[in-house]
Amino acid sequence: MGRINVIGAGLAGVEAAHYLANKGHEVYLYEKRPKEMTPAHQSGLFAELVCSNSLKSNRLDNACGLLKSEMRIMSSLTMECADKSAVPSGNALSVDRELFAKIITEKILQNPRIFVVRENIKILPEGLTILATGPLTSDELIDDLKDKMGADTLSFYDASSPILYKESIDFKVAYYKSRYDQGDDSYINCPMDKATYYRFVDELINAKTVKLHDFETTFFEGCLPIEVIASRGVDTLRYGPLKPKGLALDRNNPPYAVIQLRQDNLIGNLYNIVGFQTNLTYQEQERVFRLIPGLDKAEFVRYGLMHRNTYLNSPLVLNEDLTIRNKPNIIVAGQLSGVEGYVESAATGIIAGIIAHHLETKQNFTLPPTSTMIGSLIRYITKADPNNFTPMNANFGILENASKRHREEDANKALDSITKYWSEMNE
Repeated sequence: MGRINVIGAGLAGVEAAHYLANKGHEVYLYEKRPKEMTPAHQSGLFAELVCSNSLKSNRLDNACGLLKSEMRIMSSLTMECADKSAVPSGNALSVDRELFAKIITEKILQNPRIFVVRENIKILPEGLTILATGPLTSDELIDDLKDKMGADTLSFYDASSPILYKESIDFKVAYYKSRYDQGDDSYINCPMDKATYYRFVDELINAKTVKLHDFETTFFEGCLPIEVIASRGVDTLRYGPLKPKGLALDRNNPPYAVIQLRQDNLIGNLYNIVGFQTNLTYQEQERVFRLIPGLDKAEFVRYGLMHRNTYLNSPLVLNEDLTIRNKPNIIVAGQLSGVEGYVESAATGIIAGIIAHHLETKQNFTLPPTSTMIGSLIRYITKADPNNFTPMNANFGILENASKRHREEDANKALDSITKYWSEMNE
């Protein structure tokens, strides 16, 4: 078996290294910490969880719970170590962060086929390499990626608006209409009268926000959190993202402001709230955004967020097998590939390991089927619209032919599919 490089010892990197070493490869795992620390990490341990100790729900009717079950079938190192370091958390899987990272670090260091190199890689190597440097990829490596792929292929802030289920929108209030009747009625509009608008703005600017790291507090002027825009003046929103012009159903009774929702996936069951990137806490997003007419019973698939998160415009630069189009010796995994969340990042690491193994051994391979959650995630990040691409987490809205009424059936189908896939990839 040949040598394979893995850059980054976060969740995706350790999953890839673990898989490849167990397949007999010599793995060189590069990690710059603790020689060079990031603004967010506290130690040199591998797979350090920075933002939260929760790996979300274990339930199969929860998308992340299904993804974790798929990963357990694929002998995930993350799941093995999470179970060993779990703390009481109801139906969720939460861990003792330090113990979790220590167990993973120990397992990696004890593997005789994994050679850990404490070094900051500044230029992409020539050999077969898995790039899993995460949302805080070093400036030097970012510059090299820009040189090789173009500046427009990278984003530096994860500015995502909330996504919700279309079926939870009240169409007795909301309606389809394009601005000035331009012939494209693909947007859903939620109209506000003056009193509703002023109440919404007041609640928005006074809502609780997430505490940010120092390196996350400088925003691009063209991509501000919705609450920051609102704080600049009570009418700022209605002259910006909530502009009502051209969206009236009745010209004699025009709305004072309009919130628009845009289709977010090919199936058409998910819609995002346009321009609503935000730092509000998840609980406050539910409370405040349900004040929007037509969204009082909104079911959120993903909450809005805005933080430093270096990621590729994957639909533009990655092949279906996660290799970079103009540098096919590089496989991208983890949050850099455009997935959002701990579990999602770890899952792509397993798949990156499978891809690297088959490329190195020149064996034919297939990607996970889109009837699985991990297969659907990979399809999304490589096939989404590159003009509006933002990172995605596990949700049933991207799962092929999923139905809210048949979650158990969909989950069982996914587990059967991933079991068959895992068996085929390890024959």
